[in-house]
Amino acid sequence: MKQRSRTILSPDQRAVLFDPPDNSETIERIYALGADDMALLARRRRPENRLGFAVQLCYLRHPGRALLRGEQPPAKVLEILSRQFACSIKDFAAYAARTTTLREHRSEIEQYLGLRSFTRSDLRDMLILGIEVATSTDRGMAIMTAMVERLRLKRIVLPTADTLERVALIARARARQIAYATLGSDCTLEQQRRLQALIAPGEGERTQVGWIRDWSESPSARNLKAIIDRLEKVRAVGIEADRRRRIHAARYTVIARTAGIVTAQHVRRLNHGRQLATLIAFVIEMEATLTDAAIIMVEKMLGSLFRRADRTRSDRLLGQARLLKDTARVHAKLVRLLLQAKEAAVDPIEVIQTHLGWDRLTHSAQIAEGLTRSSEDDLRDVVERYPSVRKYLPAFLAAFTFRAARSSDPLLGGIDALKKMYREGRSVLAKRVPLSFLKPQWIKIVCVCDGLIDRRAYEIAVLVHLRERLGSGSIWVDGSRAYRTLDDYQLPEVVFSTMRAEDRLGLAVPSSFSAWLADRQTVMSDRMTAVEQAASAGTLVDVTIERGQLSVSPLRRSPSDQAELLKARLYGLLPRIRITDLLVEVAAWSGFTDYFVHARNGEPTSDQAALMGSILADATNLGLGRMAESSRGLTLSRLRWTTEWHVRDETYLGALAAIVNCHTAHPMARIWGDGDVSSSDGQFFRAGGRGEGRADYNGRYGTDPGVLFYTHVTDRYTPFHTKVIAANAGEAAYVLDGLLNHESELTIREHATDTAGAVDHVFGLCHLLGFRFAPRIRDLNERRLYSLSSLAPWPTLRPLVAGPINVRAIEEHWDETLRLVASIRAGTVTASVMLRKLAGYPRQNPVARALREIGRVERTLFMLDWFDDPEQRRRTNSVLNKGEARNALARAVFFNRLGELRDRTFENQRHRASGLTLVTAAITLWNTVYLDRAAQHLRQTGIAIPVDVLAHVAPLGWEHIGLTGDYLWGEIGQPRDDFRPLRLQSGF
Repeated sequence: MKQRSRTILSPDQRAVLFDPPDNSETIERIYALGADDMALLARRRRPENRLGFAVQLCYLRHPGRALLRGEQPPAKVLEILSRQFACSIKDFAAYAARTTTLREHRSEIEQYLGLRSFTRSDLRDMLILGIEVATSTDRGMAIMTAMVERLRLKRIVLPTADTLERVALIARARARQIAYATLGSDCTLEQQRRLQALIAPGEGERTQVGWIRDWSESPSARNLKAIIDRLEKVRAVGIEADRRRRIHAARYTVIARTAGIVTAQHVRRLNHGRQLATLIAFVIEMEATLTDAAIIMVEKMLGSLFRRADRTRSDRLLGQARLLKDTARVHAKLVRLLLQAKEAAVDPIEVIQTHLGWDRLTHSAQIAEGLTRSSEDDLRDVVERYPSVRKYLPAFLAAFTFRAARSSDPLLGGIDALKKMYREGRSVLAKRVPLSFLKPQWIKIVCVCDGLIDRRAYEIAVLVHLRERLGSGSIWVDGSRAYRTLDDYQLPEVVFSTMRAEDRLGLAVPSSFSAWLADRQTVMSDRMTAVEQAASAGTLVDVTIERGQLSVSPLRRSPSDQAELLKARLYGLLPRIRITDLLVEVAAWSGFTDYFVHARNGEPTSDQAALMGSILADATNLGLGRMAESSRGLTLSRLRWTTEWHVRDETYLGALAAIVNCHTAHPMARIWGDGDVSSSDGQFFRAGGRGEGRADYNGRYGTDPGVLFYTHVTDRYTPFHTKVIAANAGEAAYVLDGLLNHESELTIREHATDTAGAVDHVFGLCHLLGFRFAPRIRDLNERRLYSLSSLAPWPTLRPLVAGPINVRAIEEHWDETLRLVASIRAGTVTASVMLRKLAGYPRQNPVARALREIGRVERTLFMLDWFDDPEQRRRTNSVLNKGEARNALARAVFFNRLGELRDRTFENQRHRASGLTLVTAAITLWNTVYLDRAAQHLRQTGIAIPVDVLAHVAPLGWEHIGLTGDYLWGEIGQPRDDFRPLRLQSGF
């Protein structure tokens, strides 16, 4: 059969739309013949005609197409149909020996079912529908599904797959052309000339597009200037950002994604319309990207400034340790002299003068004052580093337009004052500059005396306050996506009100505040009463509350010798396997490679070896260059092309979901948990080489810079979401991102973190979104409870209560809180973004205050459950331990380059984290499958394996997996039809 040159569907997708089902249960359900059907069949005299007629009848019902001449239906279909009347499967071979019979039967069945044939006018209708659908997507399956469903709805017999695919290809091409023309319409000749100049070869054959894309993320004044230079070049083209709204957002996303990948040489070869649209999208995207990159770089440089100042203070204090000791001696002697003077009833002034001396005492006091400097004095160390700030501050402020809700915002006035001073080339501030935005500790540094202002301190103070306001969203930047007004992230008021009226908010609480409060009061009263009674009776397990002091005993670990022995025995049976072959097997089981679709046409890659090589290069931290050197038959160009067009954050997320779903469906996975409990934790990876410049520091992880891979893991050991966050970022803000934004079929009910994630705002958000938050809180006895009513009925618990919940704060901002949470649920903004912005307000945001009070209610209820329920404590500790065990596997896989991140871009770091998570999930799935087979083998040999012991054998081993050496992809084209044999011989 001749291979078709162009298709829009894969063979599997075509089968879904145009072939009968292959599942016996489904076939029996949709191909069951009714009484009228049987009466119609009875008119056929010969058994082969009855069976053939039945097949045509079923085909025209579903999938809705005619039986093709010479087509052989699946054996399952023939078997199920033949059982419904006296007939044999073999009879079908004699059916339709005459084409006329096939045609006559089809005509009769169409009339019986009320169907009609596909005509030329239908072809035109399908083209219009295809263009309409293709306006928002390039996915062939989406376009074809829409056309097939429309034909079925209109009772029209489906034409051949080839016919509809040709229509879909034409529709998609025309939709693209319409989008290109719309995006580029009204573009002036001058704008077109400037756009063309971006791809014209320059000195050394380098184009402006290549220059604009290439900037360093390492924070420095020089690199900031380079970003601003590129931003000015992009702005000079004169393309307004709102132009992207002319076409569907999804279609624009495809064009923009392509514009970010293609080379200037490729763009030059495009037709004029597509070339123009691609360059317009490139300019729009680069303006937003460079704007955000510049602000992020300034934030990092300012953070580095404070960090260096803090290090200077620390070094100074270490150097002054001897002075501190000498000063302490002087002051101790002073105290002794005063005490002696008191006992002897003599003049203490004369005693000090004689035995100590006023000069020595004065000098000692000056040293003591220097050693006990206030926080305002600490800021002076920051101001002393002003020259490094002056290198970039003028250019940074001049490059951007800052806005606030009030045009008269004093901080904006301060920014304008600095801009004017820089523009005029002066080194002196205007006589009157805004000061009301300054925090008290800065006022003492900026305002020296007699109304004089320290210009250097003022400049740094403006930058520091600007960073805080940008973080909260109370000041935003024109052209930025990451630094917008807080309201821009949320559902529009009208949309929120409509969704609330229609009960479509998707929240776990009633929209009425009074109903919510009544429920929480009842629940809290019941829980306080139950814990009070248990505490008074001394029946709390491993928990005591005596004289206002709380004591929670640590959990006792159950003996694990039997589990360790079973683990060694099971893993000893697992076959040895290269990581490459493991990925190939997991791909065959889960189909995860199908999710790495092309950035433009949405098709899976045909180069499986290059795709898996790219994934493994990320997961092992090897990089594409060294992967090409270590893989037989793979070249660097193949790896780069596949990575650029198929490997993205969203494709990694879909592929991970496929593996997670496959693991969740495996019977063995159930022994580890129900799959509805999860945990999350950050794993620190050092940065080195080029990656060191954009990394952050956190004293908790030592003195080396690095980043955190924040990963969510189920109680079945499978990681289902990961995110790269700064090493110095609070982990709590990212807890909900993984719970809401994974693409797997998991339904998480309860989530645990360690103490770093246990903040009241997360408790509140989890409650409103329907998750039970169950963290392991260190120093629980230092956390206080809160109440919603009088504490009189609970005297034992009363000392543990800090005070009442501020119900009024919740009630006054209930609607705004619901809008924020509904926006997170709807996906218009992530929880981490909103939590960071709310935390960035100089004074606590009212919504943040309301959310904190709701969180205090939920934390109180959780702590009461923690006191009263030892199973809750065990469950939380268990799932957290599973996450930590998975981190050990991740560390083993991520072994190259000493486990250091040396990528200079954040995108590459995200790909490293995603690849690592996907490969650890694949290892978990593969181990699960073969541990199950090993356990079955032992049971078949008469060895009893208790389920509770097997539950302690984690699918996280890697000793049997070859992670290093040459990477061979020989099995990609030869997927295994069976499982590998177990290692039944003793030894290795």
